[in-house]
Amino acid sequence: MEKLRSKAALWLLVIPYLGLLWPPFYNSREPAMFGFPFFYWYQLGWVPITATLTWIAYRSTRHDD
Repeated sequence: MEKLRSKAALWLLVIPYLGLLWPPFYNSREPAMFGFPFFYWYQLGWVPITATLTWIAYRSTRHDD
């Protein structure tokens, strides 16, 4: 059961990939935030999300020996 859970946690790493996979989806100027076009702040927004998901996947799959 533990092995299944760790494999499921690795699927979290697919989320950022899918979120950034299709640039025409987020390739626009509006809405702007703090003067930055949507294209830039959408990608920058994925940085903490990806870091959090990577941390969760790491914590779920590591083995304390």
